[in-house]
Amino acid sequence: MGQIVLGAAAFALAFAFDWASRCHSAFVKPVLGLATAACFLAALLWTLATPGSFAWPQWVAIVGWPLLVAGAVLLSYSLFIEIPFVATYARRGSSEVLVTTGTYALVRHPGVLWFGLLMAGLTLASRGRLMLIAGTAWLILDAIYVWLQELFLFRKMFPGYEEYQRTTPMLVPTPQSLVRCLRSLRAQSG
Repeated sequence: MGQIVLGAAAFALAFAFDWASRCHSAFVKPVLGLATAACFLAALLWTLATPGSFAWPQWVAIVGWPLLVAGAVLLSYSLFIEIPFVATYARRGSSEVLVTTGTYALVRHPGVLWFGLLMAGLTLASRGRLMLIAGTAWLILDAIYVWLQELFLFRKMFPGYEEYQRTTPMLVPTPQSLVRCLRSLRAQSG
């Protein structure tokens, strides 16, 4: 269960990273960003290396791989391509650019959806008993993490965030937000 605790520590570090962004901390922000990534990667690899698997048929594991790939690609797209990478993760302070298009028109925190898809794919592909427990715990922690971002940080970090909250669901897409997302993605690509 140390793996789950280590993963939980990564979410605490991620919140500290966001706080450092809000406080315009120059040195602490990149250190916390790297520590968050390293901590979560270590927890994930430790979890995947832990013995104990479900006796699911092979086709279940095969179904997990496309989910895993889709979750990883979509998570990378939402977190590292759609939002300004350097301003968000490397530069002092926050980007102060509120992205409301693309997957951010679907929900305010699309990363949670894609993280859930990634965890489901990893669980199915690995057949890991601990992966099921850890993935579920980490997904719950991710939802708590974004709730804390909303409660303590984003209204102060991003001008117009309150309007964004009124027009876009937090985690569960609606038919209207799906249409806005698809239109936005179509407009960006064409």
